[in-house]
Amino acid sequence: MRHVLSALVQNQPGVLAHISGMLASRGFNIDSLAVGETEKPDLSRVTFVVHGDDPTLEQVRKQLDKIITVVKVQDISSESFVERDLMLIKIVADAAKRAEIALLVEMFRGRVVDISPDTLMIEISGQEQKIEAFIQLMRPYGILELARTGRIALVRGTPGQGDVL
Repeated sequence: MRHVLSALVQNQPGVLAHISGMLASRGFNIDSLAVGETEKPDLSRVTFVVHGDDPTLEQVRKQLDKIITVVKVQDISSESFVERDLMLIKIVADAAKRAEIALLVEMFRGRVVDISPDTLMIEISGQEQKIEAFIQLMRPYGILELARTGRIALVRGTPGQGDVL
């Protein structure tokens, strides 16, 4: 089963290495990982996606809770949450193909962020399925480079429902 874990951690060196090492030592492959500062500069949010059964993931969550620099860990998979991925993709795009590609970009609510004589760089954000679908549509044009963030996610609802730090 796919699990999305969200951890608030102290914003200091070595925290990510400690978390990823703990997961690796228990045989978990991290499918996606994203880390960034939160609204509080001394805290970062680590969002990672792993696969495993519920009891095993609960044990992992408890182990993460024991790490001194981890403030809070949630398996948000069973909750209502918003999840996004960001991608930059560079496509071969001569003048004859640009209008066609631009129409596809618009349909996917993306943006062209750079243009050169022979290429377009496109930014797309959304759920993983949307990103994957766009990649498949771009393959026939020729993908030169591609970079993706890991998933980021937040539980829906109003702050202050008991989980505010």
